[in-house]
Order: sequence, then structure tokens, then C-alpha cells
Amino acid sequence: MQADASSDGYGQLLWTPSAEQAAASRMADYQAWLAREHGIHTTSYHELWRWSIEDIDRFWSSIWTYFDVLGEGPLTPMLGQREMPGAQWFPNTRLNYAENIFRQASTERPALIARSEDAPPRELSWAELERDTAALAAFLRARGIGPGDRVASYMPNRPETVIAFLACASIGAIWSSCAPDMGPTVVLDRLRQIEPRLLFATDSYSYNGKQHDRAPQVDELLAALPSVRHVVQVPGPLQTLASSPARRAAPSWRDRLDWADAIATPAEPRYERVPFDHPLWIVYSSGTTGLPKAMLHSHGGVVLTHLKTCALQHDLRPGDRLLFLGSTGWIVWNFQLGALFTGASIVLYDGNPNWPDTGALWRFIDEQRVSHLGCGAAYLIAAKKDGLRPRDIGALTQLRAINVTGSPLPVDAYHWAYEAIKPDLWLASISGGTDIASGFVACAPTLPVHAGEIQCAELGVAAFAFNDAGQPVVDEVGELVITQPMPSMPVRFWNDEGGRRYRESYFETFPGVWRHGDWIRFTPRHTSVIYGRSDSTINRFGIRMGTAEIYRVVEELPEVRDSLVVDLEYLGRPSFMPLFVVLQPGLTLDDALRQRITEQIRSKASSRHVPNEVVQVDDIPRTLSGKKMEVPVRKLLLGTAAEKVASPDAMQNPASLGFFVAYAARLASVLPSGA
Repeated sequence: MQADASSDGYGQLLWTPSAEQAAASRMADYQAWLAREHGIHTTSYHELWRWSIEDIDRFWSSIWTYFDVLGEGPLTPMLGQREMPGAQWFPNTRLNYAENIFRQASTERPALIARSEDAPPRELSWAELERDTAALAAFLRARGIGPGDRVASYMPNRPETVIAFLACASIGAIWSSCAPDMGPTVVLDRLRQIEPRLLFATDSYSYNGKQHDRAPQVDELLAALPSVRHVVQVPGPLQTLASSPARRAAPSWRDRLDWADAIATPAEPRYERVPFDHPLWIVYSSGTTGLPKAMLHSHGGVVLTHLKTCALQHDLRPGDRLLFLGSTGWIVWNFQLGALFTGASIVLYDGNPNWPDTGALWRFIDEQRVSHLGCGAAYLIAAKKDGLRPRDIGALTQLRAINVTGSPLPVDAYHWAYEAIKPDLWLASISGGTDIASGFVACAPTLPVHAGEIQCAELGVAAFAFNDAGQPVVDEVGELVITQPMPSMPVRFWNDEGGRRYRESYFETFPGVWRHGDWIRFTPRHTSVIYGRSDSTINRFGIRMGTAEIYRVVEELPEVRDSLVVDLEYLGRPSFMPLFVVLQPGLTLDDALRQRITEQIRSKASSRHVPNEVVQVDDIPRTLSGKKMEVPVRKLLLGTAAEKVASPDAMQNPASLGFFVAYAARLASVLPSGA
């Protein structure tokens, strides 16, 4: 799959850090430290990256030393075993995630700033955060929770959730989080696998100006999880809001304990130092069908990777404030906690960023002096389509960086951000995932921003594009692969006897090399462009194209808010490619607009990828983390039963599938199998 690096505005230089900005970055300080302390002299980011992947022993050891990680035991050997999968990192060391968080404690700055829809913003100091964490850790120990025990959470993005996680990390328990907007079926698909001993849960949460009752759902979870011996209830708005018409007493869950009681008794902070590869948390693949993969990340792998990523790649410093939009069921929640390693504050935004109006988030960013905003690309694209101009809502004087993830950010959204948000802005598109709890390709504060491109591969990440023959290619689209081990690769999958599912997930295509499942192109200047998931690639008339390339040109049209495309070529069936579009409110798809859409694809993407049919829909099916459900929709249109395609509880908008079920029935009569 070839791509034109300069077509449609790709690669246009939009921002360059000033010499002063680059020199003040933590990346520059790290490079100077390497030269001074270790004689490793690099004159560019790419030179530094190349060293970091060619001498991974010294690189990851330098991260431990540069950040003075708290732990014990010799750092050698750095890799007890180097093979992938199965790399064994720092086998002689012990450390604790929470202990390394609290060494950053500041008396001058808050640790947490929390915003919810039903209460004024509140701050939690570092002392308060450590006090409550220590009290809760002692409470857990008293109930027999210790290293290796699983503790689950069904709570929103609020301080109590952070405290609960840090308490679990303190004692070596394994954390696992599901967001309360997830339905019981999806939650049970996850938690039944790991058999938690204790559950943190809320009875209700607020979103979009409404209170959502979750007490019955928790009852359902408890009935299906006999391994849970205690449930700690964190009161939600239906219990705490005096103004709520449905205000009620605490729920009558079995084995219920009160949050207030759990943190009531002061205790001295105690941190269980565990082996480097001791599991910290279990996170999950999207699980739209079948059981999601339950991935374990280690204390040591996350500590080193989040220090490197948050401090060096994202340039978070003491005094900065990071707000990352995302629920507690998305890996960005775990990632934002890593900002605490840097001495920055994290800003917890619980609720709809567009409530009570589309300017709410930007007013809050301005008021709270947020320096780094993280969000899904879909949020910025929607803001652009809505004609939002954040620079007219607030001065945004402290905002210096926006990190975008979840899906590729189109070129026109880059231009909109610099015009409508702030001209002096570090707009950083990043791509990584739940699998590694960080980024593969991301950002660096010393590099420029080019429209439509990701700035660089992260340090220590041997990221390349491979062609079908397993050879690295430049300026050509290939499979995103990682050729050297990384500490934040999963230690293992839960209940994966012999590691078979782990190997099948990443290492079957190129033995000994991690294949991530994304199409990517690395440019000669070492930036990159993601073209979508390789398992949803459209191979039409012998020409392969990532779906992101089609979305980019279709969604440039002001009339189109969202889109989804699939190709139904399968087992001898000729290609039939429908394109589904969501239009701006009040618009109807007519022949003229249909012609404009197809001509846009023909002229800006590929004449061979003009859809057979353009169809207007009310909504595009999305996972809970906001990803377009291309593969499930394709399976549905190829005849798979709806109940086998996706669980409604694993979707943001399950009602959206109704249209596609009806469309599949129509297709079955028009396009018989093999015709």
C-alpha cells in the first residue's frame, strides 16, 4: 500500500518549539545528563531513539537511574531473558508503584483536582491523598487482602477511585477497573475471569445532567461473583445530592461496607516492595464479542514506562496539570495516574465534556490552569464540526499541549486546532494502547508538529513498518511491529495456559516480533501516519487501503459528522462496499451530496475505493472507548447473528446496531452468498 506523503496537506509544518522551549524540556535535560554522566552524546531526537532501541539494557537502566526509582536489589542483569514473548526484566529488583508515586508529595500543589457534574470542583492535597491511601490499605489488610489478590472497581473518574487503586498497589494487590456505564454482561465477562475478592462500587453516577442508578447492576454483579467477600460502597449522587428527587438510603448489597468507615482509621503508610514483574493491574481488550483478553502489567514495567512517557515524551513537570478525558474503563485513566510520578497534578473530569454546554470543558480548563489536555480524536473532530472556538471561551494561557488518541486525527482537525484553540500549541497525536499502557508512536517536546503526522516513535520502542515479507519499509504503509522487548508489554494474560492466546495475539505473523495490528507509514523524517486497523483494511480490486484514509477525506466535508465503511468481499463474494454517514442535524442525504461524497473519495483517496452505496444513518456503532466497530459491522452484514457480533453492554450506543441489522437483512436478499 503506497501513500503520498504530501497529498491533501499531510506533512505541512504547523508548529516548532522555540529554542527556549526545547532547552527547558525534560527531554533536553535527560540528553544532557546522558552525555555528562554516561558519555552518550546525541545531537537529535532520532539519534537518541536509535541508541535507546539498540542498547536497550543501558537505556532502561538509565531511566531507573535518571529518575532515581525507589527500590532494592541490583539492576543487573537488566534482562534475565530477552526473547519475545517472555522477556524477563530486572529479575533481581523489588519496588512498589505507590511508593514511587508518593515520593513526589508536595505541600505547595494539589495532587488531584476533581470536577463532577453534581458538585463544585475540589482539590485533594498530596498529604490527604497519602493519608486516605494508607488508611484504606490498612483496612484492606485487616480483611485479608494481600499481594496477588484481585480487587475490582465499578466506579467513575473521581478521587475515591484513585485512592482505592493506590491502596491496592501499596499492598501488592492486583487492581482491575470497569466503568459504571458498562452493563453487567460486559463487566462479568471481565471479572468472572479474575475472581476478585473485593469490589469497590458506586450506587449511582451523573452524566449529561442526569443521575444514573447502578445499585441493581451491582446486585447483579454480586450474585454472579461468589469470589467477592466484601463490597465497599462509595456513595453516588442519588445518595448524596439533597436536590435529587430520588434520594435514597444506602443500598442493601450483601457484604456491604461504607467508604467512610474504610478510610476512617489513620494508619502509617506501608508499601509492599514486590518483584519487578509482580502484577499491578489487569486491563482488557475491547471485548465487543467473546471474552476480552485480560492483560497483566507489572509494577516495574509501568513505573519505568510511565516515567519515561509522562516526563520525557509528554514533558510533564512539577506544577503542570494533566486532564485526560476518558472513563475508568479506558487505559487512558491508568495512563493519567502516571503523571503523578512527575510531580504534576491530575485533573479528574467526571461527566460529559459538553454538559451543560459545549464550552463547559474549555471554561474549566481555563479556570483550573490545565497545562496538558488529553482526549480522543473524536472529541476534537466533533468540536470542529460544531464550529466551536475554544479561544473565544477562555484565554487558555496555561494550556501548552493537547494529546490526541483513540483514532487518527485528520489534517483539517490539526489546522482547526491551531486556528480555533491556540496558535502556540503542541498538538501531539499519539498511538499506543491497552496492550502496553502507553504509546508506540507519540510525541517529543523538542520536535516540530506536521499536519496529520505523529512526531516520533517513543524512546525504547523499536517501532517499524513491515511489509508482507517481514522487511522494514520507509515511506510505505506496512504493519506496525515492535522488534525489541519493552517493560510494559503484558507479563501474561490471565488464565492463558502456556501463553497460547498471548502468542496468537501478537507473535504469529512475524515470530519473535510483536505485530500490533495497525497500518502505519514512517516518513523519511521519522514521523508516522496511522491508517487504521489492519484487520479492517479494505483490499479492493487488488489495492489495499486503510479505512482511516477514507474517513479522512469523507469527514472533511462540512455536512458529514461521522462515517463508517466496510467491504463485504469474502470467500468468493465480489466486493460490495457500503459507506455509512452521519450528517449534520437537519440534513438529508440527497443525490447531490452523495455525488460530492463519492467524488471526494475518487479525487482525494482512490478511484477504486468509491463505495457501491452511500447510506445515511443516525449513529455509527462505537465501543465504550469510542472506537468505530468496523469488524463487528462487517460480520453482521456478512450474515453473522447480531447477538454474536457485539454485546450491547460493550457499546457506547447499542441502539445504533438496529439499523445495521435491518440493512443486513436487505443485503441478504439483494446479494446472495457467493454471488
